Amino acid sequence: MPRALKVLLVGASGVFGSRLAELAAGEKGIELTLAARNLRKLESLAARLPAKVGLARIDRDAVKSVDLVGYDLVIDAAGPFQLSHTRLIDAAIGARIDYLDLADGRDFVSKFPRFDRQATEAGVSLVTGASSIPALSHAVIDDLTAGWQAIDTIRVGIYPGNRAPRGRSVVEAILSYVGKPVRVFREGQWQEMPGWGGMHREDIPRIGKRWASVCDTPEQDLLVERYKPRQSAEFFAGLELGLLHVGLWLCSLPVRWGWLENLRPFALPMLKLAEIVRPIGSDRGAMTVRVAGEGPSGEPLQRMWTLRADANRGPYVPILAALALIRRFRDGTGPQPGAHVCSGLLELADFLPDMARLRMEHWTGGDTGSFDSQAHPLQSSAA
Repeated sequence: MPRALKVLLVGASGVFGSRLAELAAGEKGIELTLAARNLRKLESLAARLPAKVGLARIDRDAVKSVDLVGYDLVIDAAGPFQLSHTRLIDAAIGARIDYLDLADGRDFVSKFPRFDRQATEAGVSLVTGASSIPALSHAVIDDLTAGWQAIDTIRVGIYPGNRAPRGRSVVEAILSYVGKPVRVFREGQWQEMPGWGGMHREDIPRIGKRWASVCDTPEQDLLVERYKPRQSAEFFAGLELGLLHVGLWLCSLPVRWGWLENLRPFALPMLKLAEIVRPIGSDRGAMTVRVAGEGPSGEPLQRMWTLRADANRGPYVPILAALALIRRFRDGTGPQPGAHVCSGLLELADFLPDMARLRMEHWTGGDTGSFDSQAHPLQSSAA
C-alpha cells in the first residue's frame, strides 16, 4: 500500500481552515494534522470530523523548519495575508516539504515568485492563491473563453450571504484596504480607485441584486497578466445588507481623507456588529464570472458563469482548490518544484465533483446578446 500523505493544516480552527479540515479528513490516503495556537479549539473541531486526526500547537508567526519535519505538505489557511510575513514558507523550504496557501493578499501573491529559485533547489513545490481567486475564477474563465481570439472585459464578483460565518482574519483582510488607493485596470488603462469604492448593485440571475464594491486582491493583476483584456479586468465583492455594505463605505471616508491609516484596529467591534445583524438576510452566497470578447470566428460574445451556494455552504468555495491540490500531491501529480501562483493549475472539472456533493448550483448563460439570455444549468445536484 502507498504511504499516506502527511498533511499539516495551519489555521485549522478558522472559518476556512475548519471546512478544509472537514473535507480533507474524509479523503483516502491522507494523514491529517490540525495546527493552531489554541489546542482547545482544535480538540473541539477534531471531535466533529469523520476520521481521526492529529493535533499540534503551532504559531505561524513563530514557526521554524523543525516544527514541520515529518510532514509532506503544509497548508496555510490562517491569514490574513495582507501585510503578512513569510515565515511558514521559509520553514517549508528549510524542511524540504511542499507548501500551499489560500492567500488573497495582493502584495503577498505578487511577490511570491521570488521563492522560485529556493523552492526549485530544495525540490519542493510552493503554491499560493489556492482559493476562489485566482484558482476557481481562472478555471472558469479558461472554460468560458476556450477558443476565443481575444477578451475585452472580465468581471469577477463574490457575494456571501449575510448569515455566513465570519472570521476575524477575513474582516481584517477587508479593512486593510478599505478607503486606500487600489490599482484597477479600466477603460484600457491602469487607474486608481479607493478600496470599497465604485459602489453599485449587481443583478445576479436567479439570486437577485447584491451590493458590490472594488476590492484590492491579486485578481486585479493576475487577470490582466494571464488574459490580456483590451478594456477592463475588475473584481468586486459585496455584503448582502445595505446597512453593512454602505456603512463600511462610510467608514472608509476617514481613510480616504487621510485621517486614519487603515481600519484594521476596528476589526473586532465591526465583527461584533456584523454578528448582531447576522440573523437578517439570507444564507445564500454567490460568485459570478462575466467575460466579453471575440469568439473563434471574430464574432462578439458575452458569457456569464454563476455559482449559488445555499445553506451557508459559501465558505466551502474558497477551500475547494486546496482540496483538489491535496489530492494531486497525494497522487504524485502535484506541480513541479518551484513557486507557483494557482492560476491555470486546475481546470473547472477539478471542482465539479465537490460542488455536486456540497449541493451547490452553477450555470452558464450568454451568447451574442445579453448575459442573461439562454441561461441553462451546467450541473445541479440540489433537490
